[in-house]
Amino acid sequence: MSSYQAVSGQPIAAAMGQPGAAEVERTYKKVFWRIVPFLMLCYVVAYLDRVNVGFAKLQMSQDLAFSETVFGLGAGVFFIGYFLFELPSNILMHKIGARIWIARIMITWGVMSALFVFVKTPAQFYILRFLLGLAEAGFYPGVILYLTYWFPSHRRAKIIAVFMSAIPVSGIFGNPLSGWIMQAFHNSSGLAGWQWMFLIEAVPAVAIGIATILYLDNGIASAKWLSEPEKRLLNDEIAASQPKEKANAHSLRAVFRDPRTWWMSLIYFAFVTGQYGLTFWMPTLIKSTGVSGAFNIGLLSAIPFICAIVVMNVLGHSADKRRERRWHLIVPALFGAVGFTVAASFASNTVVSIAFLSLAAAGVLTCAPLFWSLPTAFMSGATAAAGIAIINSIGNLAGFASPYMIGYLKDLTHSTQTGMYVLAGMLVIGALATWLTPAKLVNR
Repeated sequence: MSSYQAVSGQPIAAAMGQPGAAEVERTYKKVFWRIVPFLMLCYVVAYLDRVNVGFAKLQMSQDLAFSETVFGLGAGVFFIGYFLFELPSNILMHKIGARIWIARIMITWGVMSALFVFVKTPAQFYILRFLLGLAEAGFYPGVILYLTYWFPSHRRAKIIAVFMSAIPVSGIFGNPLSGWIMQAFHNSSGLAGWQWMFLIEAVPAVAIGIATILYLDNGIASAKWLSEPEKRLLNDEIAASQPKEKANAHSLRAVFRDPRTWWMSLIYFAFVTGQYGLTFWMPTLIKSTGVSGAFNIGLLSAIPFICAIVVMNVLGHSADKRRERRWHLIVPALFGAVGFTVAASFASNTVVSIAFLSLAAAGVLTCAPLFWSLPTAFMSGATAAAGIAIINSIGNLAGFASPYMIGYLKDLTHSTQTGMYVLAGMLVIGALATWLTPAKLVNR
């Protein structure tokens, strides 16, 4: 008999003083609307400031005489700084608290992003991209860790998918915005359009960083908007979903020695290669089909992200409902590989390219939120703080390798075709590695 079946007209759970299903759902809905939309807004701004260099390239490379390799290296060096400070940043957030640390990250990266106005040489470009990565390090894995404080493992795929909808949202609104700023403000007050874009798009990061201090709570215990019964309900659900591991398993050394950490890093590296290959180079890919005008390129590049936001949320909901992870990762990864392959093969056809870039975007951007339901199913507490940071930092080295690789191959072959085939191959590797992951780890 279910604990929610009626006894004398009342649910057993209620009779025993336990929350009923309706109360559980109502509490999680309250938590969702309090924190997830705000975190999405933060990530929209984060992702826009991270990848708007792809739009800046449309004018910046010509104005500053940067080659494709210089641009690709500059775009990718962000992730070297990101890699170096990722683990310390996540551990500090776990100790200091999300409210102050996430605010610090946002304000710092906003300042760094604004400084791109003064870039004149490749060396300055590399240095600022490195410092921007250093400033933003810890934000994304910090938020993933923060969500584990509020939601048990069987609810995370859907929640993380909603949060990561910020990536396509930033593309849907940010790409046309970036194109419009560059076109409308070009040569205003002696600044080029790309300089205005960096300056204007840095402001929201600082403003929302300040708002974070006033709005965000460090965890369930400090949330004044929750009642004591709601806090107990959430804490009990989190405790029940925590993996049963020995106390010594929470050491940093144990995280590094756990083969699951490195297997997860391999899978994530493969998926991130496709993700950043797409987001950094999409404006260039669309321009190469014959489209002109930064605003027009921005509008067309929003289409793949619209497709992605639908698919990633549908599959995130499906993965939680069925408690199945493997095929919910493998299928979009393979579709992403097909999208890159066909788009590369018809690079001069705008309609075909946009259609299959949409398939690629839907596939590759769906993989990331579904992926994070894997490591967070066997990591918790300090282990999660370190493990998520390690996996994310290693995986995001693909953010360095991917843009640089495509830029180098484009200079070498005068085409993005070879680079896109490599992206497709990496997605196939990620799908294969996911298939080889033990089912008892994947499906929780």
